[in-house]
Amino acid sequence: MKLTAEISMYPLTESDYKAPIRWLIKRLDSYPNIQRVTHSLGTQISGDCDEIMQILATEMKATDAKWGKAMFVCKFVEGELDLTRRT
Repeated sequence: MKLTAEISMYPLTESDYKAPIRWLIKRLDSYPNIQRVTHSLGTQISGDCDEIMQILATEMKATDAKWGKAMFVCKFVEGELDLTRRT
């Protein structure tokens, strides 16, 4: 099954909040089997459902280990949306 997820990360730190977000986006780019697009309110990733869920688990743990607490808000839609299409 294919899945598309939209992720918004809110670092719960008093320091620069942009650095952890940029770090996460760069890490998401390292996964060759997914599509990724980032816009002003979040990042969308699309690919195999099991892989997307594993990526989210891995990256949430990595974020906590490197930056401390962060809130992740995720929305999911079944299917692989065309992330290159702008409306």
